[in-house]
Order: sequence, then structure tokens, then C-alpha cells
Amino acid sequence: MRLFATPRELRQRGVLGMNQRNSDFIMRYNPRRLYPLVDNKLETKKLALEDGIAVPELYGVVAIEHQVQDIASTLADHQALVIKPAHGSGGSGILVLDGRMGKFFRKANGSLLTIEAIQHHTSNILSGMYSLGGIPDKAILEYRVDFDPMFEHISYQGVPDIRIIVFKGIPIAAMIRLPTRDSDGKANLHQGAVGLGVNIASGETTNAIHHNHHVNQHPDTGHETSGIILPHWDNILRLAMQCADTVGLGYLGVDIVIDRNLGPLMLELNARPGLSIQIASGQGLLTNLHKVESHKQLPTDINARLQFAKDLSQPEDIMKVIN
Repeated sequence: MRLFATPRELRQRGVLGMNQRNSDFIMRYNPRRLYPLVDNKLETKKLALEDGIAVPELYGVVAIEHQVQDIASTLADHQALVIKPAHGSGGSGILVLDGRMGKFFRKANGSLLTIEAIQHHTSNILSGMYSLGGIPDKAILEYRVDFDPMFEHISYQGVPDIRIIVFKGIPIAAMIRLPTRDSDGKANLHQGAVGLGVNIASGETTNAIHHNHHVNQHPDTGHETSGIILPHWDNILRLAMQCADTVGLGYLGVDIVIDRNLGPLMLELNARPGLSIQIASGQGLLTNLHKVESHKQLPTDINARLQFAKDLSQPEDIMKVIN
């Protein structure tokens, strides 16, 4: 079985490469002046709240070193929370606390931390250890998502998220990122999470990959990954479009989670979304990108855009070439 496709074969199937993504879509449709709106998670959350976009509740911000000690009082009020860098990327520096066990705090994988260890981690965030470019940073303390029970059989310890690519206000591709033992409960494909493609029209899961290999089951739970219908699908797509409208970027990755009580919440935005979504969904991005580009006048109404996205024809499966 052939493991690699030729560049010509990939082009024929609409696979978008990094250089073309950068030159034809990111540089062309994402003005540099708008990058701070998504690179700074605090700014993103502020804009979202102003536009009525549902996001995890903000508990507090640690901006300077002497505020690190104040984390103890926040943890007394909210024993389950997330601490993350405002300028982080790729999931680096995110600490998820599920609750307490005596004087210790429990991580998603069951390991225990002291308050001193949590404060040390927060100090590392402030120093810029996890930020883009190593710049001094701030630590965000926010609500820990209690994921929808539909994910219990296809996720390991962490919170799954949904990545949607929105181009010129139209959702063109989607996948779920499922935490695994390999990824230490994080929804990050490079750390070993499962990427699970989602059909834009139906909200039904399709292909799945783990470490860039096609799989049919979650590696830890053994549960089948295909044929799952996501709840709130139309609202998830509307939320992704609303996020794109809010920040004004033409090519955007929107990360959404489904909370069991609060429903869909916007987690993060990305001005430079990765390309693994093509392997996860089994479909190249170029076909839909070019279809959207070819329309001189796209619909502006959000429901009309939703229907436009669903009507986009699906490109040929690229897994047949890659595998």
C-alpha cells in the first residue's frame, strides 16, 4: 500500500498546501492589523462578549507576578477551572483542573498538584514560556467546560473540541479533535489526539485519523467514530460564522466546544489554522475554497450563508490516495 501521494495527485484532489495557504488565503484575506484580535485570547473573549457570542466564563486574569498568590482565592471559589496563556498556541501551557482531593488539585488525567505547583505554572505563563514569540504574557482563569455526554464514549479524560474553517463568512470544513491517552487528555492532533471529520451538510462524523493514520475506533475507548450526529449542528455553524464576522478575518479557524448545560461555546480563534483537517475529513480544502471565491456576491444573511455552506459539493476522498 502506497503511503504517499505525488504533488500532482494531491492537487487533483484539491489538497491545500502550506505555502499556498499562506500566500493565497492567509496573506490575501487576513489583514495583519486584525491578528491581535485572535492572537490575544483576552481580546478575543472581550469582543465575543460584546457581540453576544457564548464563551466560557472568565474567572480572573493574572497580569503581574505579585497577583500569582491570588490564585488560591480563585481556586477556593472555583475548584474546577482552566488556566491558560493569553498569547499561547497549539495548546501549550494550558492547565486543566477538575477539582480537589484534600489539599491537592486534580488534573484531567487524575494526577495531583499542589497550589505551589499551580502558582509556579502561572509564573511560567507570565514569563512568556508558552506565548507566541516568547513575549511576556498574562494568565487567563476561566470556566472548565463540562463536555456533552455524547462524547463520553469517544474521548479520553479531556474536553473534545470542534474546529471549523470559515472562509469569507462561509464554513467550508469541520472536524472534531478527541483527546486520547497519548495526548494527555488534550485536543491537539500533534500531541496524539484523534481528528474526526464532520460533514458540513449533516453534522455527521466521517473519517478519523490518529497520528496521521486512518482509524475506525477511538484508540482508548474502542468506540466507533463514524456515523455520529453532532447535536446543535446548525447553531455551531452559525456560531462559527458569527465569530468570523466579529473579528473580520476572511480565513479563520474557529474552535467550539459543547457544554452539557450551556451548549456550544466558542473556545478560541486562529488566524493560521492548520491543514490536518483535510486528512481528518478525507477532503481537500481547495475545491470549496475556489467555489466560494468564484461567487462575486456571497449571501450576507447568516441563515442564507448556512444553506450555502451545506450546498457546497464535497470533493473527492483524499484518504484513498494517502493510504
